[in-house]
Amino acid sequence: MIIVALTHQSQKASSSASGPPSSAGPPSHSGQGDRRGALGEDDSVVPDGVTVFNDAIPGVTKLDPGLLKALRQAATAAADDGVEFYVNSGRRSPEYQDRLLREAVSKYGSEDEAARWVATASTSPHVSGDAVDIGRTDATEWLSEHGAEYGLCQIYRNEPWHYELRTEAIDRDCPRMYADPTEDPRMQQ
Repeated sequence: MIIVALTHQSQKASSSASGPPSSAGPPSHSGQGDRRGALGEDDSVVPDGVTVFNDAIPGVTKLDPGLLKALRQAATAAADDGVEFYVNSGRRSPEYQDRLLREAVSKYGSEDEAARWVATASTSPHVSGDAVDIGRTDATEWLSEHGAEYGLCQIYRNEPWHYELRTEAIDRDCPRMYADPTEDPRMQQ
């Protein structure tokens, strides 16, 4: 197995994820802040520059098939507007999700504040392959305007990069966003 410890692609068009609420990019999901063990390919770390069309990266290929299909359809349409969909994070292993949560607690100073940005492994839609973090501001802006046509909805107001499949949105538009994951009933344990 090839061991990887990769960082997210640079968010050149937006500020780095130095923290809420002014941050325009996702929190770092590189796993590099915690040196207790290297993350492996099976953990689904997504290297820089990966698009939704990359079939060699488990973080992309292990996404829910319906979500991946919708992402690829939307990405094909967005390409006509000169926009490319990069995946910062897709499906994650429970171990990877646990590491992200530990890092968030360290970064934000408490479990309550970390919960605004990172879910537990038992509640995260990333672990089940039902969520994707899309990189680059032009792509998230395109999805904000057109995503509902493909059933792709931003779920949290504080995470403009986090999208999930809501097929009912195709006919009825996306549901009201939660301010952050702490308002999402799925995140309650």
